[in-house]
Amino acid sequence: MATLHAKHYADAIEHVECSLLVNQQVAENTFLLRVHAPAIAATAKPGQFVMIRLAGLDAPLIGRAFAIYDVHPAPGSNDAGSIDLIYLRKGALTRPLSDAPVGTKVSLWGPLGNAFRNDPCERLIMAVGGIGQTPMLMVGRDALTTGWARHAEIIYGARRASLLAGVDDFRSAGFDVTTCTDDGSEGQRALVPDVLAQRLDDLQQQSPGIKIRVLTCGPEIMMQKVAEVGAARDVDVQVSMETPMACGIGICFSCVAKVIQADGQWDYKRTCVDGPIFDAEQLHWS
Repeated sequence: MATLHAKHYADAIEHVECSLLVNQQVAENTFLLRVHAPAIAATAKPGQFVMIRLAGLDAPLIGRAFAIYDVHPAPGSNDAGSIDLIYLRKGALTRPLSDAPVGTKVSLWGPLGNAFRNDPCERLIMAVGGIGQTPMLMVGRDALTTGWARHAEIIYGARRASLLAGVDDFRSAGFDVTTCTDDGSEGQRALVPDVLAQRLDDLQQQSPGIKIRVLTCGPEIMMQKVAEVGAARDVDVQVSMETPMACGIGICFSCVAKVIQADGQWDYKRTCVDGPIFDAEQLHWS
């Protein structure tokens, strides 16, 4: 039975109602929205998320978890004022949300969960698939800006080119970008774990002992394979879990993941308050 202790309860949660400033399509079935939410933007850390729902609507009744993609200063100020979220149009919330015009009211609560670790490393590699690129812009930019990583790159995979979203944002932030697609329509025709394995082999051959950290987010089977690639090469891997959430604050136990404990046994932990970021070696994948 899962314990009730968690490291990241939402004690400092902010709940805001705000209007959509931007809601535009950025790839196939993929949208970017921007809202003015300074109370959330001011404290958001790379890897955290918010819950969102359309204000005043009861269907769907519960919110949805979106990783924070980016933060922006308020006009005429250096203080964070707005946040960007990227989402895939596929369900009861995201379909009507994708049709919502600028000015539509939404409810947000956050920031929620933990953040990526910022221990120093020489190479930061983000290995992502599907919609898993969403938490990576903030963390990669933070790594380069504050200097905890000397170099940042992203390996980004999708089924086809039309589903790749934010590639120009990553390049503008100073990341090296490698794309791969299942059908070969963009970049390499390959899977993310295979591209990562080759990249790690090349780096470790060129610079033995180089300190590398891998961050991954996307389909669970992809993240498991990325974790295995890292473990085989003694590379630190952090996983951003995409487990569906209903409350985001640890009440409902709908987002549990199997996490290995100090005694070697696994227990269910709530992704929303014990994660969503976990060290790959903590996770029991089966």
